Amino acid sequence: MSARKHIKVLVIRFSSIGDIVLTTPVLRCLKKIEDTNAEVHVVTKKVFAGVLAGNPNVDKLHLLDKSLWRLASQLRKENFDYIIDLHHNIRSAILKWRIGRPSESFHKLNPEKWMLTAFKINKLPEKHIVERYFEAARALGVENDHQGLDFFSDEEITGVPKVIPGGFEAFIAFAIGGKHATKRLPNEKITAICEKLPLPVILLGDRNDEANGDAVVRGCKGQKVFNACGKLSLQESACMVKNARAVISHDTGLMHIATAYNKILVSVWGNTVPEFGMVPYMPRHPERSMIIEVKDLPCRPCTKLGYDKCPKKHFDCMMKINEDDIIAALDKMLKKTMV
Repeated sequence: MSARKHIKVLVIRFSSIGDIVLTTPVLRCLKKIEDTNAEVHVVTKKVFAGVLAGNPNVDKLHLLDKSLWRLASQLRKENFDYIIDLHHNIRSAILKWRIGRPSESFHKLNPEKWMLTAFKINKLPEKHIVERYFEAARALGVENDHQGLDFFSDEEITGVPKVIPGGFEAFIAFAIGGKHATKRLPNEKITAICEKLPLPVILLGDRNDEANGDAVVRGCKGQKVFNACGKLSLQESACMVKNARAVISHDTGLMHIATAYNKILVSVWGNTVPEFGMVPYMPRHPERSMIIEVKDLPCRPCTKLGYDKCPKKHFDCMMKINEDDIIAALDKMLKKTMV
């Protein structure tokens, strides 16, 4: 029996939480290449190290903190066989140039995204970003196993964090955050949704979302709501997502973590659109995910990322979201799983 071929691969994805989670099928399938013993290294920003903590498909994690040049020098010594660039920006180009090994990058489709945001002309392929990531690994014979995303919880974090009060044994997690304001529902909308939910609610987000969470809690009169924004680590937030009966989320990192856990998920979309190819990726359980959006708005999408406020000043992409549609979608999926 011949020995398996050893190959050492570097995968580049600097940020952010959701984008890194979306790389996990490639990492998993790299380890499965037939007749090959793949050693998989990943480079990401130090602040996002926890996203891949405990991932058994990552042999070594390299972290970008301050000096890209120092990191490049360290990576050059690793003598990689191949580089898979899943970020494709100036920083990743510098790394590839400095390391000097064969590489392939995924196509970001920025011209097509610009056409859609600027002129509302859709030339984007009907292909999820996960599939486009796999295209960058095609030269190594990597094939998608269609098993979905991965997120591995820290083994030391089990059960409900101590900060969560009693009465939340069964709950719905609501990820109210989002890097840009135009990707987030207004507080009054979130409050109205929480008051109609059939279970207590735990609000998830980082410190930037803490004030919004407090406002929602104050506004909820007939519902048990706890604001966990800024009180939990990423791993603890992921634990709450994992233990939730269902998840409501904006287009953000926790949405993709919920997808990795195959949770019942209602995702709410504002200025961004599913056509960008980053919808919840659940190939084994597509019935567990529903998208809520206001279609056919002439101004949507206004950008591929987001703004601090609506450039048109009306914020119709979120203001016209019907809270009852979210409740109905959640109720429909919950009932299906109970059959």
